Amino acid sequence: MEKAKITNVRKDGYGKITDVMLNDGNSYSIEDAIKMTKDDKIEGVNVGKAKNGVEFLRADPDQREDNNLDNYPGY
Repeated sequence: MEKAKITNVRKDGYGKITDVMLNDGNSYSIEDAIKMTKDDKIEGVNVGKAKNGVEFLRADPDQREDNNLDNYPGY
């Protein structure tokens, strides 16, 4: 099965990513996207953990900034 890719993000009023849209057009909460990433169903991202223990998605490191999730188009 081909892995999905994140194409767009939705942010709340504080700029925090709340949802992601995948290349198949489906939208998922950030929590579901984290679970899917852990299950190796989304490529190009990995799960990080903040100092306070909260998990988040981040783009795989590649020395580019244009593919950081914060820079993805909204929807």
